[in-house]
Amino acid sequence: MSATDKLLAAIPPLPSSGIKALAKLGFAAIGVVYVLMGVLALLAAMGVQRGARADKQEAVQHLQQVPGGSVLLGLIALGLLGYILWRFAQALLDTEGKGTSLKGLSFRFWYVCSGLFYSGLAIYAARLAFQGHADAGTDATKTLATEVLSWPGGDWLLIVGGVVTIFIGLYQGYRAFSGQLQSDVSARQLSAAEHRLVFRAAKVGVTARGIVVGIIGYFFVQAGQQSRAGAVGSTDEAFDFLATMGQPVLAAVAAGLIAYGLNSLVQARYPMLRGV
Repeated sequence: MSATDKLLAAIPPLPSSGIKALAKLGFAAIGVVYVLMGVLALLAAMGVQRGARADKQEAVQHLQQVPGGSVLLGLIALGLLGYILWRFAQALLDTEGKGTSLKGLSFRFWYVCSGLFYSGLAIYAARLAFQGHADAGTDATKTLATEVLSWPGGDWLLIVGGVVTIFIGLYQGYRAFSGQLQSDVSARQLSAAEHRLVFRAAKVGVTARGIVVGIIGYFFVQAGQQSRAGAVGSTDEAFDFLATMGQPVLAAVAAGLIAYGLNSLVQARYPMLRGV
């Protein structure tokens, strides 16, 4: 038994019901965030709500304005924490059966990255819930880019990171149109018509998310080529970029993110969880 296998074997297994609950709660939280984010971008495209940032923090912040907002924010924070822990369980306990090959470890590393991607938003939502306010602080992406550019060959590292991010976005498009999304939702409790509708919504949603991810990767490439951290951008800047292509393009991608959020809510209700 390798050292890695011994380390993984020493980790006490989580109850199957616990992993399922974490995953479902996480999908629900992410679904709410993406629906709100897509609505904000759609309103901006229609000229209804100018000046609003169509990013995750802005979407979460809008929950403060609804009755019981603090409770909802607390649930969002808890859900995102659940998603992070579930992703860690996938990686460390290998619930997906990816194994310890290079390809398998790559998938498991991606699960960790996917979970950590929402860690900042989980902290932000928790602070809003318990303190009533939260400072978004400096742009973490630009701070990271500034740090990387200070390293030897940092501009090339940003370019490589951007290219990898672009390929991740393209892979989302591949998943959308290769049929892989069929297995993301358990169809046992859905009729054939309902499953087709969910699958089509997933294709639209995952494609839209892939477009946004690809644009963010392009920002990183630009930052590396220009040796300028200010060139990087997040979701909000990606929507600004889409707006330059015309309001119909921005509205289409925004609607796609709403579809992605709705599909995540369906996954929360009918998840396909392998190995748990």
